[in-house]
Amino acid sequence: MRTLDDLLAEDVRGRRVLVRADLNVPLEGGAIADDGRIRASLPTITKLTEAGAAVVVVAHLGRPKNGPDPALSLRPVALRLGELLGLGAPVALAEDVTGRSAQATVEGLADGAVALLENVRFDPRETSKDDAERGALAEELAGLAGAFVSDGFGVVHRRQASVYEVAKLLPSCAGDLVVAELDVLRRLTGDPERPYVVVLGGSKVSDKLAVIEALLPKVDTLLVGGGMCFTFLAALNLPETGRHGVGGSLLEADLVDTCRRLLDDAAGKIVLPDDVVIAQQLDEDAEARVVPAGEIPDGWKGLDIGPATVRGFGAELAKAATVFWNGPMGVFELAPFAAGTRGVAEAIAGSGAFSVVGGGDSAAAVRQLGLDEGAFAHISTGGGASLEFLEGKQLPGIAVLEG
Repeated sequence: MRTLDDLLAEDVRGRRVLVRADLNVPLEGGAIADDGRIRASLPTITKLTEAGAAVVVVAHLGRPKNGPDPALSLRPVALRLGELLGLGAPVALAEDVTGRSAQATVEGLADGAVALLENVRFDPRETSKDDAERGALAEELAGLAGAFVSDGFGVVHRRQASVYEVAKLLPSCAGDLVVAELDVLRRLTGDPERPYVVVLGGSKVSDKLAVIEALLPKVDTLLVGGGMCFTFLAALNLPETGRHGVGGSLLEADLVDTCRRLLDDAAGKIVLPDDVVIAQQLDEDAEARVVPAGEIPDGWKGLDIGPATVRGFGAELAKAATVFWNGPMGVFELAPFAAGTRGVAEAIAGSGAFSVVGGGDSAAAVRQLGLDEGAFAHISTGGGASLEFLEGKQLPGIAVLEG
């Protein structure tokens, strides 16, 4: 697989280079709430501009429906990208994806400068299931530049025009971010230093089932928190009591038997919460209580792991040499239910292990809770892509670069 260094060795001065970045940042009231993905895109963009390339960035934001949506414009991203690049002004933003504005913006782009195309998902061909439609958009994108750099790791698991098809039309390579992400994930799937501890959270077992089944034979311990833990807890309780014991917590009843099988097959590798934080409503001012896991009364729901569980998980993490974490332990966005995620994150950071935060909400939690990002060996920019890689799936955006 060609890398950015290979492209730079060919001399890019005076050439236009299309960079697929992942700038899909969360917005609150039109303002960027977390600029982590923009920061992660800087090294590749900066290398290219310093080498004299005219850089054309293509990216998406959110999931627009039925064409352009002003609320999902990349305008705030252009502003922040300009600030982070030290330009003193927003980067030039085209008003469309490949139309007249994009063509004029790119044609006027000076060597060493950066332009950003408008949200590529404003063009429905980007995510079309029709190969010809995606191919047509890719041809238009390819017409804007002479080389392509795939640097949006958060989208390499998608077969989309700006990720897959365009890489087949231009001389292509992997950017520094994609190379770094792959190096880390290959370390996890190769021969990780042991003990190897995985921490999984998030809402649903169904979202993580494939990665659980793929990782169980490879890990020493799997710590399960978040909303997904309640289906596992129900699997423990039902055989003896006939009751699931999780109150109104999130429960995927159709996966209880699957969770029971996983627990049986895991031979003690899966560690579930001992206690949980419960409330009757999901609210900043909710009355929160700590109860034993599996003993949640009717009308209450589990919204975080409890303090005893944080200590227990922490003890496992203190022994770890390698840690992979994906998914928060509770509804960390609200103060009454943030302690579990904070406690586990702090335990991972202080473990001394080679620690990988698997992107998505986990990465957002690290930043929102004000934790030191440098305390983790790697914070991924691609939650879904990371999980699919660990599941052993082929990632289309990587396969096309390798082919």
